[in-house]
Amino acid sequence: MTEKIILAGFGGQGMMLLGKLLAQAAMVDGKYVTFFPSYGTEVRGGTAVYHLIISTEEIFSPLIEEADILIVMNQPSYQKYKDMLKHDGLLIMNSSMIKPDDSPVPEAKTYKVPATEIASKLGNVLVSNIVILGAYLAIKRLFSTNQILNQLNAVLKGKKSDLFTINKQALESGIEAINHSKTC
Repeated sequence: MTEKIILAGFGGQGMMLLGKLLAQAAMVDGKYVTFFPSYGTEVRGGTAVYHLIISTEEIFSPLIEEADILIVMNQPSYQKYKDMLKHDGLLIMNSSMIKPDDSPVPEAKTYKVPATEIASKLGNVLVSNIVILGAYLAIKRLFSTNQILNQLNAVLKGKKSDLFTINKQALESGIEAINHSKTC
């Protein structure tokens, strides 16, 4: 099993945290992992992309030329990376910020998750990345919810510990969004 995943969004949308959580969960699970984070020149608002490979076999290169999974949070990231998704790949998009009507990826299995809207209803738009993570967990079932919650707990220590509850709610909301929806 090898999953080549590209996670992309604006800087500040939490793609680096999302990638880190998945990478750490995979390592704890005994899988091989490579990751390659890349930031735009801007601190916030530029493109942030995270190339992540999770495998049960040794990985020889961290570069992804063709992704099995594309997780995108905004329109520019969708436009930039959609052509890197393999023919029968999995596309998980933040439908609150992406309108794929001008050039959809019809051959991909697509899930539209209104992550920003869900996060906003929870009271903190910054957890939209964790909503998307919940959706990913519900679709792929590569990790258990508890594995990810353990990683979140490890990351949200000290001054950030009060953010655990809303992140847990966001994760559960993303799972629920998939369990109550259909693919496109």
